[in-house]
Amino acid sequence: MSLLTAMYSSASGLSATTDELSVVGDNIANSQTVGFKASRTDFADAMTQQLIAGQGEQGLGVRTLTVQKLMAQGAFTTTNQDTDVAIEGNGMFVLKGAYGGTSGTFYSRAGEFTIDKSGYLVNAEGLRVQGMQADTTGDVSSGLLGDLQVGNASAPAKPTDDITVRGNLDSTASPTENPVAATGYAGWTVTDAKNTSNFSTSMVVYDSLGKPVQLDVYFCMDSVGDWHYHAVTDGANLTAGVANTPTEVATGELKFDTEGRLVSNTTTTNTFNPVNATNPQPLTFNFGTGTAAGGSGLDGITQYAADSAMSFVTQAGFTSGSLSRLSIGSDGKITGGFTNGQSRVLGQLVLGNFKAPDELARMGGSLYQETPNSGPGTLGTPATADRGSISAGALEQSNVDIAQEFINMIAAQRGFEANSKTLTTADQLLSDLMMIRR
Repeated sequence: MSLLTAMYSSASGLSATTDELSVVGDNIANSQTVGFKASRTDFADAMTQQLIAGQGEQGLGVRTLTVQKLMAQGAFTTTNQDTDVAIEGNGMFVLKGAYGGTSGTFYSRAGEFTIDKSGYLVNAEGLRVQGMQADTTGDVSSGLLGDLQVGNASAPAKPTDDITVRGNLDSTASPTENPVAATGYAGWTVTDAKNTSNFSTSMVVYDSLGKPVQLDVYFCMDSVGDWHYHAVTDGANLTAGVANTPTEVATGELKFDTEGRLVSNTTTTNTFNPVNATNPQPLTFNFGTGTAAGGSGLDGITQYAADSAMSFVTQAGFTSGSLSRLSIGSDGKITGGFTNGQSRVLGQLVLGNFKAPDELARMGGSLYQETPNSGPGTLGTPATADRGSISAGALEQSNVDIAQEFINMIAAQRGFEANSKTLTTADQLLSDLMMIRR
């Protein structure tokens, strides 16, 4: 009976438009969900009924073919949170853990990450973000894929091994040292260093435990073009030293030519033995490259007729430090900044890419899992092999277009009303047919 067919077709239309309204409602409900991807309802006609030969076919309504995920890029919003990240381009963050009774590997576009109590980078559900862990030098090239543990990093102390000094020694100064065979240099005395030297500068060096040690370097002119330096510290800083007793730990000779250029730097003694630390600790004083070594003699200490002054003094050691901040680069590398002023790479995010990302299975919690139709995820670092780059301090918003969803809602509503009208019309005609018997 064609009227019954019309009713069943209308009923299928009601069911299909209900499905569409459900999808529209889901999209609108998640319009503020970070990383959410909108869906759309795809319809197809139902099977047809063959009429009398040569008179064509009669449709039997509509069916919901699929609910397709729309994986278009969402807009970014700035959060200024160190561990918030967004993907600009293809790919998904990789996470491991348990969610909704399922354990395994999950994928997500939601980059609302934080550090848990064990130092792991996790999402809001506690799933651990996957990446390449760096070694103690900051190298990730040999790291294995796994949970990224970046919150418990620290910077170990580094003992000073190199001291760089730049400046000028006054060529018009009066000599304070007079070489005396077998007895050293008359005039200079460590106990009255200030009054028996021409110039001095100070710095802080670090022992193997990261303990700062005050070091004073005194410069004494022997004659124009010939200087000596004496590095002095308090005896309390030295193994077997005497507190409040200045002790010489390094000496050397500086020679200059008649144009004020450094010719050579020769270390005479180096006996720095910090207390309770690694002994001995050699100290290398870099006063520039002398002309005798092929240098210009002008990149460090010079000797001109100008006041003695140091323009640059630095050393290569530092104390230990704890993690104070994180930063994430566009390549996914996570760099830690420490309280001692040092920084190093702690790890690198990886992204999963799929041939058919719209075929991933939604698991809730902004999570997806791979399916046979999506294909396996190919993992790699950001900005490589068609994977997107990372934008730190930002989040990707839902790609739901509210205006479009309202249009879809109105269209579904009208479709539902039209199908219900067809159904009531067919019902009225059947009622009229039933009245014929009376």
